Amino acid sequence: MKEYQREFIEFALANQVLKFGSFVLKSGRVSPYFFNAGLFNSGKTLGAIGRFYAAALVDAGFKYDVLFGPAYKGIPLVCATALALTTDYDQEAPFAFNRKEKKDHGEGGSIVGTALQGQIVVVDDVITAGTAINESIEIIRNNNAHLAGVLVAVDRAEVAPDGSGKSAIQAVQEKNNIPVRAIITMDHIMEFMEEKGTYNQELQLMKEYKAQYGIKNE
Repeated sequence: MKEYQREFIEFALANQVLKFGSFVLKSGRVSPYFFNAGLFNSGKTLGAIGRFYAAALVDAGFKYDVLFGPAYKGIPLVCATALALTTDYDQEAPFAFNRKEKKDHGEGGSIVGTALQGQIVVVDDVITAGTAINESIEIIRNNNAHLAGVLVAVDRAEVAPDGSGKSAIQAVQEKNNIPVRAIITMDHIMEFMEEKGTYNQELQLMKEYKAQYGIKNE
């Protein structure tokens, strides 16, 4: 685990974005942890999350011409990431996001910001069923641009409930032949808990959850 990943976990815990307990997911599974990116909802937390996304993007080695943030949660994330890339890495970081409803007056269109052209990296919070990312891929292709990769906050690395044996992230990677990277994975969280040595009960529940639902070919 790299230092920015460790700092991200500490930051998420401090802001109660990452919690341990018992949480019923949309899938019906009872998870021993929950990550709520919607709680990155202040200037301070947004500035920090942008730096973590930027560090992960650089670490992943993504090459991009434009960063794309899907409406709605991806909009502040892509803005914060672009700002951090310029401030911390001296990288020019053009960005764009989409409107949910196409505008038929003024400048028109459904894309706000830089035109989608060349290599596009999508910046979003999570990938669950893959529906939202599929919409982004369609938007990028309709603009004759190329999807170069996807960056999210957390990879839960668990099999989807559809019986495929693959995670939502694996399904997106294989279907589109693109890399999907996350700032942290469930394994990083467990490694952090082991390092701290104060999460024995919670860590045991995490291990049991992973044994039951974790992807098998990590």
